[in-house]
Amino acid sequence: MKTKTLSNLALLLAAIIWGFAFVAQVEGTKYIGPFTMVGVRFLISIIALIPVILIFERGRVSREERRLTVIASVITGIVLFAAVSIQQFGIEMTSSAGVSGFITGLYIIFVPISYFLFFRKKTGMQVWLGALSAVVGLFLLCYKPGEGFSVGLGELLLFICSLLWTLHVMLIDHFGKKLRSLHYSWGQFAVCAALGIIFMFIFEGDQLSLGALSDAKWVLLYLGVLSSGCGYTLQVVGQKNADPTYAVIILSTESAFSAIGGAIFGIDNIPLIGYAGCVLMFGGIIFSQLEFPRKKAKREELAESTETKENDET
Repeated sequence: MKTKTLSNLALLLAAIIWGFAFVAQVEGTKYIGPFTMVGVRFLISIIALIPVILIFERGRVSREERRLTVIASVITGIVLFAAVSIQQFGIEMTSSAGVSGFITGLYIIFVPISYFLFFRKKTGMQVWLGALSAVVGLFLLCYKPGEGFSVGLGELLLFICSLLWTLHVMLIDHFGKKLRSLHYSWGQFAVCAALGIIFMFIFEGDQLSLGALSDAKWVLLYLGVLSSGCGYTLQVVGQKNADPTYAVIILSTESAFSAIGGAIFGIDNIPLIGYAGCVLMFGGIIFSQLEFPRKKAKREELAESTETKENDET
């Protein structure tokens, strides 16, 4: 089997794992609080990542890289904690894997738009059209037959969460090029776990019990080992040989698998118009990541001419 095919399969498996993670998060709300979920989940994930790091990123780390890893991990870990915690509260309020997955998935559109707004990085028309489709889809998803358009606190929190995921992606883009991926991931997971455990004892200490943790053990293991440990590893391995554009498209199917998971496990009760909204949101997410041949060829031609000019000057 070709390397690119294996890479795409790895990315698809990551998307499936992350999509079904929304089902696990909904199920976990029956037993433990949001901060407990976040703290214990990421505590498990940092333990699960240790053997992965030893396999893929062994070797000495320079003092400067270690210092930058710590700084980047603290900053990114705080944003990660905020995003995951707000997401967990949103999931608890909506009790829907599908709704949570689709609203959270909007960050894939928000990332290029944010780069354009804050850094004037050119954004293709397909991103704006994809965003428009996603907004219409979000409206239909929040439309209740007989009640009209309604956005509850849960949906609002999930929307804020998608903005935080946008910031998280931008931070990883900024720091990730200078650091070892798994070391950086472990660091931000450790910060997130520490904050989760601190908030767990402050706000949910009176609800905490070994019995509740035992009831949620399979949820926590899925989220900690599969979603964080295996999912992130599959993403790192898959993106090494996959086309960046197609990699993002494949990973964006996470939102579709969240809806599939919600339907399979009988969690979601989304009306037909809501599913139409899901289709529009999913279509918008995918369309925003497409790169049309003419534009791609023009960019490659420009890059080639620039490289030739630099070679001539040297």
